[in-house]
Amino acid sequence: MTLRTGHIGLNVTELDRSLAFYRDVLGFALIGEGKEEGRRYAFLGDGESLVLTLWQQADKGFAGDRAGLHHLAFEADSIERVREYEQALRTYGVDFAYEGVVAHREGAASGGIFFHDPDGTRLEISVPSGAQGAPAPAESAPTCGFF
Repeated sequence: MTLRTGHIGLNVTELDRSLAFYRDVLGFALIGEGKEEGRRYAFLGDGESLVLTLWQQADKGFAGDRAGLHHLAFEADSIERVREYEQALRTYGVDFAYEGVVAHREGAASGGIFFHDPDGTRLEISVPSGAQGAPAPAESAPTCGFF
């Protein structure tokens, strides 16, 4: 048996802010939460299973120069859905790494959007196909590798 990703746990600085982002902007459902002072957390899912847990136990935002999480990637079911997320994220005022939908590499059919959550964690929403013709930010490396 090959291991699969069960769920992702992210440390966040402000649970309420991160919960609003992942629930209200990205559409995850709140499954449960801990509200005890000093032990706050939120379980978020996709309607069927746990996908993401937010733990309020960080005092600084994400730093890409340390070992650990590089980025968190979500897969959408269509390029149109990626563009819907892009619009919702722009309305929210999110910081994007690239302008619009980009290819994963030069000439690839796969691609998506790359942005940051409220704590600076790098996020991706992409599709395996449908991004044909989208620009690739770098010829020599995968788009998701160095944003």
